[in-house]
Formats: sequence, structure tokens, C-alpha cells
Amino acid sequence: MSITTRAAVVESAGAPFTLSEVVLDEPGPNEAVVRLVAAGLCHTDLGVQSGGLPFPLPGVLGHEGAGVVEAVGAAVTGVAPGDHVVLSFTSCGACRNCHGGHPAYCATWLPLNLIGGRRADGSSTISRDGEPLGGHFFGQSSFAERALVDERSLVKVDPDVPLTSIAPLGCGVQTGVGAVWNVLKPTAGDTVVVLGAGAVGLSAVMAAALGPATTIIAVDRVAERLALAKELGATHTVDAGQATLGEAVAEITGGRGADGIVETTGSTAVLRQGVDALAARGTLVVVGAPPFGSEVALDVNGLLGGKRVVGLTLGDSETQTFIPALVELVKAGRLPLDRLIGTYAFEDIGQAVQDMTSGKTIKPVLTF
Repeated sequence: MSITTRAAVVESAGAPFTLSEVVLDEPGPNEAVVRLVAAGLCHTDLGVQSGGLPFPLPGVLGHEGAGVVEAVGAAVTGVAPGDHVVLSFTSCGACRNCHGGHPAYCATWLPLNLIGGRRADGSSTISRDGEPLGGHFFGQSSFAERALVDERSLVKVDPDVPLTSIAPLGCGVQTGVGAVWNVLKPTAGDTVVVLGAGAVGLSAVMAAALGPATTIIAVDRVAERLALAKELGATHTVDAGQATLGEAVAEITGGRGADGIVETTGSTAVLRQGVDALAARGTLVVVGAPPFGSEVALDVNGLLGGKRVVGLTLGDSETQTFIPALVELVKAGRLPLDRLIGTYAFEDIGQAVQDMTSGKTIKPVLTF
């Protein structure tokens, strides 16, 4: 039986999110129906809404959902009705990277999550008036009161933790934390620099503060965000409007440079400055995504000191182990995500988009 629900639909590139009645397809054997309690808003949603990514519109976005399982398909074993779940990206489960514990690098990641708008078999998960809509966004399309979710997007979580406080774990937070823990893996005495103090950057700051790095430098142009970064564990802050990155990092590190850098801004100019500010054998993690086709020039001889530049998707996390660990840290107060979150009623999604774009709210979370 199909389910009628209310979703925020983007009608065409650049159009606002408008609430509309939609119909969810019957759950397949490896799908579940989830009643959403909360959903984070992420820059990737706005990138698709603006037409920056080739996702089929009209469509339903949303990829930081959290809710309660209502029904499961015949083959679903990991969750049951009544379970609390955080929704994350989906993956095929069968390719080499999925088997190797790196589902964010699944062979079919792009069509399954970001640009396909449909299931792997080409069928549609959401329709309106009999016409298919773009859906299956990150295996969830969670800007809706109910969502049809891929089993591999579902992560069962502790029911004692409020879902509103952990919705952003599915994408933004997992990305920032994973950049530090899964790629940089700081060792005692390291210097970690975070470029951009938005939701992903501040998640990286919090992750670095939980580890052995002794110097954590947050860089941004917004004074309030730098102040918040300090409260969340940054030992130093740099106002990018006042200082050049290389000089600031050299001064703080006694000329050595940074051991690890997380680049979240998506600016190729900032990326280049970051690579130049690395210490010998330092690593820069590229998280921020500029428009498709963007290129950056690097000083080749500068790389010969063992510098590494590593691209990253979704923190290179194995979601079933990583997200529950983050939930435990939120529950214990050691990952204070509430400092980033501003909540909005689902109907106020337009205001949430506005506040995120203006920088007023770091991580808007819609509540249902």
C-alpha cells in the first residue's frame, strides 16, 4: 500500500521549497518507512535546489533525517518498527569499497545518493498526481513527514537521545569528525587547522579537541563563529579577513606549518593557501566542494616534502559503527552539537534556508 505524506518539493532549479502532498511507493524488500522527527539542512541541499547539481526536479531533497521506523520491507533485518534511526547516505553493499568498510566510496555512490533521483533499478520512490518526482536523495529524501528509506541509509540509535539533537550526524557532523579521525588521525603534539567554521568545520574542531593534537586553529571571517570555535576547543583562531593564512599558521607553529588541515570552504584559493601552509609530511583534507570542473594550481616542488592532499566524502565513515559512537558522545556531552543547531518547524523551511544562507544559523534542523 502506498502512503500519502507532505514533503517540501523543489519545483525547478532556483525555486523555493514548497510543501506539497506526495505519494511514497510501496516499500521494497530492503526499504523502510520512517516517520521523520527531525531533518538537518545542509549546503548540499541548497546546491541541488539552486540547480548546481544535475538532480531531477521537481524533487524532494533532505539527507540528514532522524525519525522512528514505522514499517519495514521483507528483507530488512537491522531495524524494526518503533526503532529510532538516524538516516545517512546509501551504498550498494556489494562493491570492493563497500566490502572494505569504505561505503562513502561505493562504486555507485553518485547515482544512488546525489544525482540519480531514483532507486538503482530506475524506479521512483516518490510521485505526485501519478507523476514521478526526483527522490531517493541519499537513499532517504527526508524533507517530508514520512520517507521511504534504503536499509543501508538506516542507522539504529539509542532511543534516549533526542532525535533533534543528532539529526546532523548523518552528513555534516560525520564529515567534519571523519576528516579528523579517519583521515588526519592526529598524533601527540600535532597542529590541526580547520578552514571555515560552519557546521562541518566546527564538527572538525570538536573532533580535534577530543584527540591528542595540542594546537587547533580555526579560520573564518565571522567573529561570532571564531568565538564559538574557541568555546568548542580551538586553541587559536585566525580572522581570514585580517591575516594571511600562511603567515598566521607560521607564527602560531613557530614556522613549522600545519600537520593536518581540513578545508571546508570549497574555495580553490583557500585550498591552495592551505596546501602551502602544510608542514613537511602534512595532510590537507579536501571537504568543501566547489562547482563541478573546478581546478587548482599547486606548487609541485612544495609537495615533495611529503605533503598529501586527500579528497573526502562523508568522513569516509562506516556509518553503522561511526554514527552510534557519535550519538554516545552527544549523549555524554562530549560532542556539544546543540551549540550549532537552531530548530525550525517544517513549515518554516524557507526561513531556515534564509538563516543558513545569511549565516545566522550554523545548522538548521527542521522539526516535524
